[in-house]
Amino acid sequence: MFMMDVYQILKEKGIILPSPPPKGGIYSPVMNFSTNLLYCSGCGCDIGDGKSFVGKLGREFTIEQGQEAAYNCVLNLLANLDAKLGDLNRIKKFVKILAFVNSTEDFEQQPMVVNGGSKLLLDIFGSEAGLPARTAVGCNTLPDGIACEMEVLLEIKDL
Repeated sequence: MFMMDVYQILKEKGIILPSPPPKGGIYSPVMNFSTNLLYCSGCGCDIGDGKSFVGKLGREFTIEQGQEAAYNCVLNLLANLDAKLGDLNRIKKFVKILAFVNSTEDFEQQPMVVNGGSKLLLDIFGSEAGLPARTAVGCNTLPDGIACEMEVLLEIKDL
């Protein structure tokens, strides 16, 4: 089971969480749906650093660029979780990732793109807590034309 301090791991890896992303509608960014289960609404890939991931995989972006977009989605998810929980060390395990990749009709490497976000969870939380079940879906468009959007379900520890 994961035991290291999440914030120490982030520091060691040089990872800085962005501010929680602004909501794109009327919804809750993170919602408890059981005593120890959370659902995180989909987050896009804009982390406020001025780098835009607007466009499609298979046309504007390579797999590697898509992986960076997916990585940023996870950073935004973690920022929302940090704001909700107050401590990312309360995370017991990630249960499921659902990822949407804005891609051309002939692009078929959505799972490779989403690996960019999955690897970040693995690197921070380890294989037992950071490797959830996953679905990677290609779609014809996403809000504001972003390249990737991801949501997660996770279990938190008892207080």
